[in-house]
Amino acid sequence: MLHRTAYNLIAKALTKKEEDIMKQNMIKLSSLLMCAALALSLGACSKPAEPETEAGSYTAGTYTGEAAGMKGPIVVEVTFTDSEIKEVKVKEHNETFGIGYGMTTTPIEVLPNEIVETQSLNLDAITGATITSAAVKSAVAEAVKQAGADPEVLKAVPAVKDEAKDEVYDVDIVIAGGGVAGLSAGIEAAAQGAKVLIVEKQGIAGGTTSRSGGKLLASGTSWQTAQGFDDNPELMFEYLKSVGGDLLDDAKLMEFCNESVANLDWVAEQGVPIQDVEAIHSSLTPWRVHNVEGGGGMTNGHGGQIIVPLLDKFLSLGGEIIYNTAADELLVDENGLVSGLHALKSDGSNVTVNAQATILATGGFFQNKELMSRYPAAVNANTSAPKGNVGDSLKMAEKVGADVFMSNGVHIVFCNFASGVGINEEAGLIVNEEGKRFGNEYTYQYHVAKNLMDTGSVKGYYIAAENDPNKTVQYALTLDSTLKSDSIEGLAELMGVDAETLRATVDRYNELCAAGNDEDFNKPADKMIPVEGTTYYALEMKPAGSVTYGGLVTDLDSRVLDKEGKPIDHLYAAGEVAFTGFFGEEYPCCGMAISTGVYMGRDAARIAVAELKK
Repeated sequence: MLHRTAYNLIAKALTKKEEDIMKQNMIKLSSLLMCAALALSLGACSKPAEPETEAGSYTAGTYTGEAAGMKGPIVVEVTFTDSEIKEVKVKEHNETFGIGYGMTTTPIEVLPNEIVETQSLNLDAITGATITSAAVKSAVAEAVKQAGADPEVLKAVPAVKDEAKDEVYDVDIVIAGGGVAGLSAGIEAAAQGAKVLIVEKQGIAGGTTSRSGGKLLASGTSWQTAQGFDDNPELMFEYLKSVGGDLLDDAKLMEFCNESVANLDWVAEQGVPIQDVEAIHSSLTPWRVHNVEGGGGMTNGHGGQIIVPLLDKFLSLGGEIIYNTAADELLVDENGLVSGLHALKSDGSNVTVNAQATILATGGFFQNKELMSRYPAAVNANTSAPKGNVGDSLKMAEKVGADVFMSNGVHIVFCNFASGVGINEEAGLIVNEEGKRFGNEYTYQYHVAKNLMDTGSVKGYYIAAENDPNKTVQYALTLDSTLKSDSIEGLAELMGVDAETLRATVDRYNELCAAGNDEDFNKPADKMIPVEGTTYYALEMKPAGSVTYGGLVTDLDSRVLDKEGKPIDHLYAAGEVAFTGFFGEEYPCCGMAISTGVYMGRDAARIAVAELKK
């Protein structure tokens, strides 16, 4: 999904309060980079030097500290004796469920106790939740100041850690990755009596799903029926096929569609709260995107409503998950069969997992600069994908002969990060880097992105005047970052495009608007808004994305295939690491990635357990 700033800008009337919030979010975009750098430095630190002064010397009492979190202030209440931190409580926050809070390993739950136990602020950030981690520690540091002490001293206090020890596990099934695919596989396998271990690279479960809008795709569901929508798997297949074309595996896709109702019902049975359904886009029908509680529209950060219940269910079934542990090698026995995996913990210790079946569910590779270099528009794209999404499983599986398919496309949309224009359903004119119109602007955002990239451009511009009715666009026109001029020619100069080309594009677009017939790209007549006014604006639209297509090649049973198309015994893959056959060159609709992860995870586990019982 897109950056939080962009996704929180929904197509609705903006109140003054909402504009203020929007501006605050822009500031957070800059702080995100600083926090990320802080997290890296924390993670890379060797054992700190002993402090030069006493850490514990406070004015006893209870003090309140505050720091900027991901989605607003985090307020803590810290109680001190004259010699120690007695208690830390997070009193207020608005962090993302499933990332900042909601699990036993998330910062809101973990860091207050760790600070008390260690009497230190020299604590590693929780990977996957670095911004919230930094904010909690900063808020406590503020309280330390109020208690008359120097927080820099606490930052130098060594946090005593357990001695790093190598570990060996013997299980039925090991799963690399604790996102939606890995958790779905874990639940399915554990429910059938298998001993299951999940190895998770980050400090929290969830992967990209936790950062998403929490949407699930299914056709012919009870939720659709309740809202009056008649749908079936055949119609869903036809739509997905129309978008994906020849790159799709028809058999895989049809099975996914046919099982979509059962999988959505299963997700709900695990405790995931399904709220309602919405359209893929107002230009596309029918409504088959299912929102979790609190979701709807182009939002993000609701994926925790999926991850937290699945994690709780997995653990309740006796499943085990170890965090901060990156799988890096598949084990092979004397017969050449995959027999588990090796992983490396963040403390440098080794983890060896002996297993009868291995399921790879480590997500995509959007954070791998080398692999992403084949997608020019995505090289510098903003992304919500976790830092750990670098294609670990691809490397591991290739070493044992697995086939890897590198798709022609990745998940890309184009938006103006300062305002969010491009995410919703703006009806204005969008041009490429040359100032030329390239397609119907009023369609699903990923279709717009593909049309733009097909022109060879790595960015675009939304061209508007004061007559544009969209409230998000109107907000954008007030921003200092927005290019503006009293003439189209002047605007072209600011954009760095040929003035005659942009003038011709605008004139042609206005001509089609006046005629009420877009004979160039078939945009609906009622969505044709001419560019007319005394001031003209250009909103730069840059790429953003999170999902990679392709990856490991699997069969209908989610078994990893070698380069000859034969299954590699005891090796399975699920989710984004194995999207080969499910996607073409563009993202077809919200909910596709999460739903295929559920489908493949359950499928891989069922087949693996069945093989174990033979």
